[in-house]
Amino acid sequence: MKKGNGKGDELMASNYIRFDWAMKRLLRNKANFAVLEGFLTTLLNEKIVIQKLLESESNQEDEFDKYNRVDMLAENSKGELILIEVQNNNEYAYFQRMLFGTSKLVTEYINRGEGYDKVRKVYSVNIVYFSLGSGKDIVYHGKTEFRGIHQGDVLELTPFQKQTFKVDSVSQLYPEYYILKVNDFNQVARSPLEEWIYYMNTGDIPDGATAPGLDEARQRLKLDKMTKEELSAYYRHLDNIVILRDNIYTERAEGRAEGRAEGRAEGRAEGRAEGRAEGLMEGRMEEKREMVHNMKSLNIPLDTISQVTGLSIEEIKSL
Repeated sequence: MKKGNGKGDELMASNYIRFDWAMKRLLRNKANFAVLEGFLTTLLNEKIVIQKLLESESNQEDEFDKYNRVDMLAENSKGELILIEVQNNNEYAYFQRMLFGTSKLVTEYINRGEGYDKVRKVYSVNIVYFSLGSGKDIVYHGKTEFRGIHQGDVLELTPFQKQTFKVDSVSQLYPEYYILKVNDFNQVARSPLEEWIYYMNTGDIPDGATAPGLDEARQRLKLDKMTKEELSAYYRHLDNIVILRDNIYTERAEGRAEGRAEGRAEGRAEGRAEGRAEGLMEGRMEEKREMVHNMKSLNIPLDTISQVTGLSIEEIKSL
């Protein structure tokens, strides 16, 4: 079994369709709900049955968003809302984005005048292909609980509240968050959840995988079932992701190299330091020109290019 490393060549090495593309094009079909249900059952550790898909921010018209991220909003058989988002691009405020997404769902899916007991339970499932935060694990779970500042005890529900709301703890009433840092998974899959993460990382499904939903994925998410037009669009999507990741890797490597070079340069004569600074500035500008050229070729909006590069719209137009 090969190990996934999250790099561009891995995107092309599988017979199966990537999970984010499947979410956008295939898993919205009720006939394919079993794939998504299997993943959610594995992650949440309870049987999940999807009743229907609801409106979300998916299928963005912006070309950058089309390959940058995709989301899906599902309602399960208990009336709970599950927001699944795949994010390919680095986003420093992603934690706040998660909060905004769940808060929006809480307020949008309650009718005016209804009591607070009608507030829906929300799960936020985030599959990220970038380094989010600082941590050693590949899967993180966040929930809300109230702990006493003096006694350290956890505030519990009364028996009446448990019976009324049909839950056992206060945390079950609040949104819960799951973060899967799939790029950080580089080992043999040893559990059902790791089998899913392996597929999300490499696009490949291990032969011996038994996780719920992966058998359905083997049958329904094969590349050879796509039409010629669908396959062409899919490979364009993969090319865009490769370019996106290469830009991220390049920026990180250049940043480290520049930092080392600047460190060695400390204490040298002012004139030579100024020369290096000017050369460094010119080099950075040349890199930005190349990045702007690549992003323009993908028809990425100028305002998005401006946010990524820090250049003004006028400067971008002139390059």
